[in-house]
Amino acid sequence: MEINNVQKSNSRLLPAIVIGLAIILTAWILGNSFKNRNENLDSISVVGLGTKDFVSDEILWTASFSVKNYDIKEAYNKMKSDQKIVSDFFIEKGFKASDFSFGAVNFNKSFREIRKENPENPYQNQYEQVFDGYEAYQTITFKTQKNPELMKKIEDVSSKTSELINSGIELTSNPIQYTYSDLPSLKQSLIESATKDARERAIKIIETGDGNLGKLKNASMGVFQITGQGSTEDFSYGGIYDTYSKNKTARITVRLEYELD
Repeated sequence: MEINNVQKSNSRLLPAIVIGLAIILTAWILGNSFKNRNENLDSISVVGLGTKDFVSDEILWTASFSVKNYDIKEAYNKMKSDQKIVSDFFIEKGFKASDFSFGAVNFNKSFREIRKENPENPYQNQYEQVFDGYEAYQTITFKTQKNPELMKKIEDVSSKTSELINSGIELTSNPIQYTYSDLPSLKQSLIESATKDARERAIKIIETGDGNLGKLKNASMGVFQITGQGSTEDFSYGGIYDTYSKNKTARITVRLEYELD
């Protein structure tokens, strides 16, 4: 009888213990949530922007020309002859031989498609690939760094290559690419500018609320972007690096989180 009473007492005590522990655990969770909420209220997060206009100091321009012949040796010899004509053309325009370079001569087999009629069923014609000769092609490359005079000469001559048609050569020109030689220094200066801008924004915000700016809690850098000056391109998650504009604008954002005193 006494054992039964003890068992009944223990069965009533266990739910009370569980409820008590649940209340303590709930209070602890709510307390931490309140604490974290207050901690978030005791900080300010701002974004600063660093931007700079600059002029590219590197240029890269490539062009190519080709010949076609059924004999691979004849195609190669014609390419070497045309290479001499192209080289002389640019030297006559004021370039030195060291200002440009030729790539290797590459060959491709060319094929043409012919139709073979089916006399029994004209709607079931067959097509056959027939060898149509060797096509050889070669590239010429101009590039320079921190040489404004040579850059200007390359820009000028890139629009005059049609003159080579008089020599029987069609030079296919690629778009000029412009880059910058000291991106690390440019990026560093933008980070400093964006950080200063973010801090000034934070100070202006807390001054309106009679607060004081505390220690820096966290800092993160946004996307580094280079666009053409005056471009309306939106910021891209992966960043933008324009290589077709000589005059460019670089941008970067920095997010800072400060404690509030």
